[in-house]
Amino acid sequence: MEGGITLAIETSCDETAVALADAEGCILVSEVASQIAIHAPYGGVVPELASRNHNADLRPIVQHVLAKTGVDWSQISAVAATSGPGLASSLLIGDTTAKAMAAAKGCPFYSINHMEGHLLSPFIGVRTDMPPHTALIVSGGHTLLVRVRGVGDYALLGSTKDDAAGEAFDKVGKMIGLPYPGGPEIAKRAALGNPQAYDFPRSMIDSGDFEFSFSGLKTAVLYQLQKLGDSPSEEVIQDLCASFQEAVVEVLVTKLFLAAEADSSSLVTVSGGVSCNVHLRNHIETEAESRGICSLLARPDFSTDNAAMIAYAAVLRRRKGILGSSLQTDINPNLALADRV
Repeated sequence: MEGGITLAIETSCDETAVALADAEGCILVSEVASQIAIHAPYGGVVPELASRNHNADLRPIVQHVLAKTGVDWSQISAVAATSGPGLASSLLIGDTTAKAMAAAKGCPFYSINHMEGHLLSPFIGVRTDMPPHTALIVSGGHTLLVRVRGVGDYALLGSTKDDAAGEAFDKVGKMIGLPYPGGPEIAKRAALGNPQAYDFPRSMIDSGDFEFSFSGLKTAVLYQLQKLGDSPSEEVIQDLCASFQEAVVEVLVTKLFLAAEADSSSLVTVSGGVSCNVHLRNHIETEAESRGICSLLARPDFSTDNAAMIAYAAVLRRRKGILGSSLQTDINPNLALADRV
């Protein structure tokens, strides 16, 4: 059964999200209950608090999205949920709930890889076919370069050997004393700073492969902060943020287009929470234009964790003729997106 509406749940970390998509992949509604305020005092996600709040929030959000769209339970013809990667205690809430809903409805259940959701998210509202392209997924927990040949046909070109780019942003933000999450706070200050003020390392930029490393950059920022003393001025902080952001963006953009060139790709896509960064977006669009290739970046509201991308991935799998996943499929906190080339 290809028609009807897909209901999707995303609870891989600290966002409780539910979305509905029609048979063409059009997102009817996408709602997210953020837990940022809950975890901010701890400077990061506390797994027990995350799962507890998923458990409290999920049912009301499901009821809300159905009421908001006027969709009746009888119109739901498939249910999807994130099965990994992520926090085990968080994944279990959404996965178990979705399986119970699918079993009650007698409809297909789709177990979706969180990273596949990100990978496909630039195409939401754009197209439902999947042209070959080179993709960069850059988020709090992952930095991946992926060769895409079609829905479900992926090959991993490279990943981070230590910190993901988003993780580096958040950790540097914490070092500086910025509010959690640090990434958006760094971007705000970087917009007012001088990106050439500090010569931070571009780790592995000339490594000849598609691997990343941001741990050394993070350490370089720490050493620079120690040199600046206890109370650096706001102008100094702005310059520090701008220089750090410039180093990350230069590495990401360089590696992405090296991979695209090696694969003879005429299209690059970028997704994940860090793809909200305006400086990164501008650099990718400018570089793509200068090379005469197309770029497609996920909409900001589909870049951070959300259920729209999970619903969209399920719809595309359905349209390809994939019947669904077994209700016996388990979560996998370390679920890989694809095999390495």
